[in-house]
Amino acid sequence: MKNHSMKSALTGVVIGLLAFSAFAQEAAKTPDTVESLQKRIKALINHPRYASALWGIKIVSLDSGKTIFDHDAQKLSSPASNSKLYTMALALDRLGPDYRIKTSLYATCRPDEQGTLKGDLMVYGRGDPTINARLHEGSIFKALEPLVAALTNAGVKRITGDLFGDDSYFHDPPFGPGWDWEDFQEYYGAEVSALTINDNVLQLRVKPGETEGAPCRLDFIPPTSYVSVSNRTQTVAKGSRRNIDLYRPVAQNILYISGKVPIDDRGSDEDVTMHNPAGLFVTLFKEALARHGITVAGGVRTVDWKDREVMPLDWKQWTELGSMESLPVRDIVREVMKPSQNLYTDLMLAHVGAKLQFAKDPASTESASSAGIRELNKFLAEAGIKRGDTIFEEGSGLSRDNLTTPNATVALLTFMNHHKSAEAYLNALPIAGVDGTLRNRMKGTPAAGNVRAKTGSLRWSRTTSGYVTTAAGEHLVFSMMLNRFDGMHPEYSKVADMDAIMVMLARFTGRTDKPAH
Repeated sequence: MKNHSMKSALTGVVIGLLAFSAFAQEAAKTPDTVESLQKRIKALINHPRYASALWGIKIVSLDSGKTIFDHDAQKLSSPASNSKLYTMALALDRLGPDYRIKTSLYATCRPDEQGTLKGDLMVYGRGDPTINARLHEGSIFKALEPLVAALTNAGVKRITGDLFGDDSYFHDPPFGPGWDWEDFQEYYGAEVSALTINDNVLQLRVKPGETEGAPCRLDFIPPTSYVSVSNRTQTVAKGSRRNIDLYRPVAQNILYISGKVPIDDRGSDEDVTMHNPAGLFVTLFKEALARHGITVAGGVRTVDWKDREVMPLDWKQWTELGSMESLPVRDIVREVMKPSQNLYTDLMLAHVGAKLQFAKDPASTESASSAGIRELNKFLAEAGIKRGDTIFEEGSGLSRDNLTTPNATVALLTFMNHHKSAEAYLNALPIAGVDGTLRNRMKGTPAAGNVRAKTGSLRWSRTTSGYVTTAAGEHLVFSMMLNRFDGMHPEYSKVADMDAIMVMLARFTGRTDKPAH
C-alpha cells in the first residue's frame, strides 16, 4: 500500500510537470489577435490547480481605452503590497515629488556665548524614513551628520538637560490595523514612529565562539546597548547546520537568541526590530554629538502621543535651533516601490494625514493614519474610483483587511499615467528582470526591461499590477490578483502564470486601436 501511494504521488508530479510544461509552451507562443490572447489567458487561469482559488484580472489599452481582458475585475481581493501603488500615488499628489520631510531640534532658549544650552534639547520627528545607514554608505552616524551640523551651526557645545525624542506628530499606535502578531518579529513589521532611524531595525552579527560548546559571539551593528540580549546559542562541530532563532517579546527590548552555529561557519547577519524606535534615535544621536565634542549632561528619554495628551506642547515656549530634511518624495517613492518597503509606506500615509490634519486643526488628536486613509479616499474619488472598490485600513498592504479590485487598480494606474508626477511614479516601479522585486522574474523574455509593475505577497495572496508595451508598440495597463491559492507544489511558482501572462502581453503583435487584417 505504501509503495502504491508513492507511485501514485510520483505519477501526479509527472502529470503536473507535463501540464505546466504544456502551459509554458502555450504562453511562449506569439498571440496576434485579441481573441487568441484572451483564449490563452483563460486557459492559464482556468487550470484545475486554481479550482479553489480566486483570480481577478483586468487588462486595458492606454492608447485606445479598450478592455482587452476582464475576469472578476469587480470583485474585492487582498492586494498585499499592491496597496503601495495607492499610498505612493497619494503622497505624490498631495505632497509633490520635491517635498521633503523635516526633523527639527527645539529648545526653550538659545545657547549662551560659551555654547551652553541650559535645559533640554528636543528632537521632533515627522516621519522621515531616510535617516538610515543603508542610504549613507553603511554608517548611521553619517546619516545623522546633518542634524549634528544643525546643532553646531546654532553654536551649541554643551547641553545641561536631557536629550529627548518626541514622536507625537503621529497620534497612532506603533502597529497598523490588520497586522499579524508574528509580523512584529520581522523587519517588514517594524514599529511605525514619527522619529524613525535605520528602518527601526538593528543588525545582529552572529559568529561562532572560539571553541566547541562556547556561546556564539554577538554584535549589534551599529553597536548599542539599547536592546539587551539573552544569549542561549552554542558553537558546535564542523559540518553541522547553522540554526538560529530570534525572539523579542512585543513592547520589550530584550532579545532571546538560541540555536547552534558550526565552529567553521562564517557567521550571519540577522535583522532585529525594536520597541520604541525614538529611544534608539536619541541614544545614537547622543553618541553622534559626543563624537563631535558636544556633551549632554542629562539622560535620554522619549515622549509619545499619549504623553502629549496630558502634557501638550506649547509651541510658544520652544525655539527651533535647526533641522534636517529627508530625501525628496520622488526618491522615497522609489525606495518604497522597488524593494516593497512597508515601514516607509506607512510613514508616508501617516505624514500626509498628520500634515493635512495639523494644518486644519493644530490641536487635533485624530490618528494620523486614519486622517491619511480619509485623504486617500478623497484622492481615489478624484481619480474616478468608485466608492467601495477600495477598502484600506493602512498603507503598506501588510494588513490582511485591505481590499481592492483590479478595476480600481487599473483606474489608478491609468490616472497616474496622466498625472503631473507620472514620471516619478513610473520610474519608481520595479522593472522585470532588472531591479526591485521583479529583478529575477521574466529574464530573457520580451517582458524583461519592459514590464514595470508592483508585486504583492501575503500567505494566500499574490498580486502584480503595472504597465507593459506590446510587440506592436501598444501601451497596456494591467492588474492581476490571485487570492486563496495554496500553490505548495515544489516545482511550481505561485507567480508563474502571472509571469506567463505578462510575457504574452509583451509578445502580443495585435492591436486594439486598428482593425484586424
